[in-house]
Parts: sequence; structure tokens; C-alpha cells
Amino acid sequence: MKIKKLFSSILLLGMSACMVVGCTSDDSSSSDAGVIKIGSSFDLTGACALFGIPSSNAVKLAISQYNEAGGILGGQMIEYYLEDNNSNQVDAANAFKKLYDNNNIVAFIGADISGTTETIANIAKDSGIPMITPSATKMSITSIADNIFRACYIDPTQGDVLAVFATEELNATTAAVMINSESDYSVGVAEAFIESFESLGGNVLVQVNYTGSDVDFKSLLAPVNNVSPDVIIIPDYYETIANIAPQARQLGIESIFMGSDGWDGVTTVAANNPESIEGSYYINHYSNEDESDIVQNFITDYTDMFGEAPSNALAALAYDAAIILIESMIEAGTTDFDAVVEAMQNITIEGVTGTISFDENRNPEKSVSIIKIVDGQDTLYQKLNPYD
Repeated sequence: MKIKKLFSSILLLGMSACMVVGCTSDDSSSSDAGVIKIGSSFDLTGACALFGIPSSNAVKLAISQYNEAGGILGGQMIEYYLEDNNSNQVDAANAFKKLYDNNNIVAFIGADISGTTETIANIAKDSGIPMITPSATKMSITSIADNIFRACYIDPTQGDVLAVFATEELNATTAAVMINSESDYSVGVAEAFIESFESLGGNVLVQVNYTGSDVDFKSLLAPVNNVSPDVIIIPDYYETIANIAPQARQLGIESIFMGSDGWDGVTTVAANNPESIEGSYYINHYSNEDESDIVQNFITDYTDMFGEAPSNALAALAYDAAIILIESMIEAGTTDFDAVVEAMQNITIEGVTGTISFDENRNPEKSVSIIKIVDGQDTLYQKLNPYD
């Protein structure tokens, strides 16, 4: 059944928090009649827990809805096994091995960031298990194997969209780019932006490299201050942005900040200094201000189950990832790895983050949301489809 029909079934049945969960059990009874085991590994306690917790919650929500609707494949219930990876590649590898070897999962959803996802994908490739990451944007991840998919757009898409938006919407002709040289994610988005921006006639006046351990950015910001660019592009995660932006404003830099999906959550961590990011723009996968039924139903159901609205777009991506995976099992009529992977390659769903189908590299083609920070809050500025 498609997602809209699923929502109808859930509304008729009445939403509840009841679901089958076995997060850390070593039980290996995957052959038990009537049980389908799906596993995940997200960052629940590490540097990106703001991503991992809502992601795992959203997968639980999706699974609970299918179970409440009577299960799948002839009424089989779905069990969900969850392991913390602590934003650590060693922990991520161990988490997947435990889920696959001990819990005998038949599909995997995760991880939430590119480094841990890449580690898991390199282990999962030989098994052929269907794997979908909600939010790892590094371009090379899905090229690891034919069984690796993602629900989010890739880094080059973000860089391209930022360049077009800066040029056409903000009339920017000059830019500075700040790059976390230790992050493939940051480098990938930055490189795509620079290439696209310059092809559109823009001029990148300065590039500044920093590392993940940097906390004092004033000296690094000096060359940016000297050239006064129209926009400053910082493709990195929310905690870094909340550190850089106030220091830039203290130096008198008035340029417009722009960023990638890693900014999601910045209004929370920068709540004590909201003026530093006021008027900034960043790319995201959806907005909770989207008035479409599917978005508002998701927000309502998530809030009912967890007592608060989803804190960022990672929840929506994880929800869509779960829907893609489960709908593919339904389409295949089995949990056989090869059959599910083939169904995933050919599926189209109406997801919370847009209409999703996959290209030949198992990357989604879908819309992009532009978020503007206004009065310290994320607001939906524009939705566009870079594939039109």
C-alpha cells in the first residue's frame, strides 16, 4: 500500500505508540514466523545526537504505523533493532556487525552522517542486504555497492543549488567559502558551489580552510573581512556554524551566511546569540512549515508518539527511508535481499521530503527546501526542484 493509503489506515485505526522493539537483544530468531527484523545504527550519544535521536524516533514511528495497520507480507510484524554508533566509525562497524550477525536483520536503515555510513556500507556490501541511509550526503557512498541507497540528496546538489540561489535570488556576485578540510562533506559541497558559482559569473574572493578542532576563528575570518563578499558559504554542521557566526559579527562582517543541510539545528544551539545568524539561508530536505497534508500528518503523528515535534529534517528523512524500504518489501512480496533491492531501484513514493525516485546510482531525485532564519526561527523561504 502507498503512503497516503497507509496514513488513511492509521487514522482509521487510531495512532498508538505500540510497536515491536528489540533494540539490544541478542536473540537470533529471525526465522520466527510472523516477524521481520529491521536494524538501524544512529548517533544517539555522540557529537551528532541532535541528528540521531529524531532519526531513530522517526523509524520507530513508521514501523509502528505499519504494525498498527496489520503488518506486511501477510500480516507479519516488524521488529526494530537499534544500536548507538556514537558518531564513531569503530562503534558503527561493531553496531552493524551485531545487528547482522546476532539479530539477523533483513534490512538496514542508517547511519545519519557520512563517515559512519561509509564504514557500514563497506561492510554491508558483501552481504547484499538492502541498506538505505536517511542523511549521509557524501557522493561516493552509494557507489560502494548496488544495495546501498540514500533518501537525501548528494553534496554536489547542495553546492549547485546554493550557487544558483545566491546568484539568481540574492544577486550575489562575490563569495567567500569556509571549508572544514577534515570533512568530506564540507569539501564536497564547497567544491560544487565554487564550480557552479564561477560558471554563473560569480567570483570566489577567498577560501578559508579550518579543522574540526578549531574554536577561535577570528584570525581565519580576517581575510574574509578584508574582501567583504556578498555571501559567505559555510557547508558544515550546526555546532560549528554557531561558533563561527558570532565571531564573524564581532569583527563587523555583514555578509549573508549560507549553508548546507548540516545547519539544521543551528537555531537551537545558537539560541543565546540568534542575531549572529539572522537572515541566513541554508538548504534543507523539508520544512515543518510546509502545509501539505503528508508533512502535517507526519508532524502530528511524531508529536503524538514522542511528546514533541520533530526537531529537524533528519526525522523526516529517516521516516521516508523507512517507508521506502518497507514499501519495497511489499512491492517485492518478500524480504529476499535481491528482490527488495530491485524494488527499491524502481520505486516512487510520495514522501514527507517530496516525491522520491532513484537514479541509476541509487540517489534520490526530489525537491529542495531553502530555509531562511527569521527572528531566530527557521522559516520556509522557497521550494525548488533542481531536476526539473
